[in-house]
Amino acid sequence: MRVTIWFVLLFAVAVVAASTFGTNDGLASFYWGGWRLDVSLNLFLLVLIGTCFLIVTVIQALNALVGLPRRAREWRVARRDRSGQAALRDALAQYFGGRYTRAQKSAQRALAIQVETPELAQDNEFTVLGHLLAAGSAHRLQNRQLRDQELRHALAIAGQSPSARSAEEGARLLAAEWALDDRDAARALQLLGDLPLGVARRTHALRLKLQAARLGRQAQEALKTARLLVKHQGFSEVAATGLLRSLAFEALDTVHDLDQLRRLWNGLDAADRRDPFVAARAATRAMSFGAADDARAWLRPFFDRMTELGGEERAIVSEALALSVPGIGAEWLPRLESAWAALPRDGGVALAAGCALAERGLWGKARALLEQAGDDSTLAAPPRRKAWIALAELAAREGDTARAAKAYEAAARLG
Repeated sequence: MRVTIWFVLLFAVAVVAASTFGTNDGLASFYWGGWRLDVSLNLFLLVLIGTCFLIVTVIQALNALVGLPRRAREWRVARRDRSGQAALRDALAQYFGGRYTRAQKSAQRALAIQVETPELAQDNEFTVLGHLLAAGSAHRLQNRQLRDQELRHALAIAGQSPSARSAEEGARLLAAEWALDDRDAARALQLLGDLPLGVARRTHALRLKLQAARLGRQAQEALKTARLLVKHQGFSEVAATGLLRSLAFEALDTVHDLDQLRRLWNGLDAADRRDPFVAARAATRAMSFGAADDARAWLRPFFDRMTELGGEERAIVSEALALSVPGIGAEWLPRLESAWAALPRDGGVALAAGCALAERGLWGKARALLEQAGDDSTLAAPPRRKAWIALAELAAREGDTARAAKAYEAAARLG
């Protein structure tokens, strides 16, 4: 197709030349001293075009001859550049292949080629990547001194070049990851804290921060970070629920006094406070500080919608309330009776209502509910044991030692 187009163009030029020059009768005259030379205008134009072409060709040949050393130098630089790039790619391949000694040698060879070639010294991104590969290989080989040295070089060069900004961010993230491998949570958190805001909110950075916070036993910070990861869809829904719950448990278990517990509860996300397991753990912690009113206040929303909870959730909430009955007010009785009426076969609800009625002195109603809870085989052993112990205490108050002994025996059988 290309040959056909060239033939068509050649024919077109021939036709135009024949039409133009065929009827051209002009002359070009040249005078020199007493001499005169007349030539046809067509010949003059052809000679002029040929002369111009010859001059251009001579000029290009001279430029090519004069620029030969420069092109030879550029060729040598390009060859060294290709060698350096090949060494860097080999280092990357060896690193991913687990051959860390070879990767380190290839990265150092790439850096040596760059140092020996001044024209390549301006490629800061290449230099930073070479140092990072060498540092990563040294880290895998447990050579922390060389790793830190290479990392310092990479950060120093990246900080001086805007073009290597992304490489600097990667270097800081790698440094934080290596600090976690060294079990140095404080350094990892410091490195992550020095990141720009946009980088610190990336999923990988948040994952590293979560690991560092958990390693450093900063449960509240870990919970906040995990909440951000959930918003960034860093976990599946099931994994997110379990992780947030376990982190909330850790945060609640680390408090040392009631004021700290209240601040933590108020600082929790609304979704965490709506979790029955988290609320039950918080209520249990509040009771360890003797704050029954706080415990009941945190459990009240769940008893207002007991029928919407699952069996395991009802059991954990009811058990927490059974521990929180000291000083319970009469306003709780209608709520508990309503829950028991809606769920008459639920042993957990019976346990909570029975303990509350016993606390209020309504021993007759309490005994029936506690016996139901103690005989409910679907309940776990601890709440059933609590029900039998409460029955034993009621019997002891009434002076019925035989019934008290039988209740204590039933509690002992549960371990």
